[in-house]
Amino acid sequence: MTRFRIDLGYRGTEFYGWAKQPGLRTVQATLEAGLARITGDEVATIVAGRTDSGVHARRQTIHIDLPAAGIEKLIGNSSRPAEAALLSRLRGVLTADDTDDIIIHSASEVPEAFDARFSALWRTYQYRLADRRSFIDPLLTPVTLKHKGELDAEAMAEAAREAQGLHDFLPFCKPRAGATTIRTLYELEVTRDQDAVIMIDLRADAFCHHMVRALVGGLIKVGSGTWPVTRPAELLSEADVGIDPSYPMFVTPAHGLVLTGVGYPEAELYASRAAETMARRSQE
Repeated sequence: MTRFRIDLGYRGTEFYGWAKQPGLRTVQATLEAGLARITGDEVATIVAGRTDSGVHARRQTIHIDLPAAGIEKLIGNSSRPAEAALLSRLRGVLTADDTDDIIIHSASEVPEAFDARFSALWRTYQYRLADRRSFIDPLLTPVTLKHKGELDAEAMAEAAREAQGLHDFLPFCKPRAGATTIRTLYELEVTRDQDAVIMIDLRADAFCHHMVRALVGGLIKVGSGTWPVTRPAELLSEADVGIDPSYPMFVTPAHGLVLTGVGYPEAELYASRAAETMARRSQE
């Protein structure tokens, strides 16, 4: 088996998320169908991070393993390297039906130790939020949440700074059975761009289910004056000492959220990083 890394992006509007679901159009199912057409066999994709229905990705990463027979069919009679053939032919099958909501950026052969999910050091997301002060660009409304009133972006930025670090993010996560909600949030920044659109940028070692959109929801509560600036950090402090959250999460709509990148270490550190990631997180 030969392992390949594929970097891609997608517009999530017409997809029911990343993961395969019976009878629904998903990014994973569409990709794997395309890979089956060009290799002649079923190909499993391992992704850096699953995205929910309607969430977009500017830069997402997957890995696949291909047997020799699949590579031979992929290359055919050409003299191209396997990675070049994979890039060209996968792009071809994904645009054959005149859709352009999945874009393949690159394909490369990687060591067996590379794992798109477990070798990752960090993921970055961006959420676009337009309030009454913002210029509404009609070309960007499909990826921008509109808020009726005016938000205090400075208060949101202050609350965001206090929420960074290693925490139990249970107040802002939908927990999964057997999974931890402890994460390290390296960056959470709130700024206004040149059109006064509020940009919320996040970088963490990983994100649990609904974590980004729930954090954005909490910041909107701060910006609208519903919560004090200190409330997000207080909730995290309570969770850190084992106090369960007692309020319903405010999860913002998916269409404002974009996965913007995934970072990896040098090749010699792929295996050690994967082992570190698979070990259960703690706050020690």
